[in-house]
Amino acid sequence: MRIDTCGTSCPQPVLMTKKALDSNPAADKIEVLTDNNTSKTNVKKYLSSNGFNVEIEEDDDTFVVRGTK
Repeated sequence: MRIDTCGTSCPQPVLMTKKALDSNPAADKIEVLTDNNTSKTNVKKYLSSNGFNVEIEEDDDTFVVRGTK
């Protein structure tokens, strides 16, 4: 599952991530795109607290937060 949150600021990226996971509770992989450093950190914390192993990749001005279970 991939969510593009670019152009939004907190708490929107975390809420969008939560909504996506709530609608697909069996998801074991998720990618969240963000262009906001604070959002990157908050999405990472949210995914970690929900049992995901998190990796972050920076591509130019965009961050890809990848979570896997």
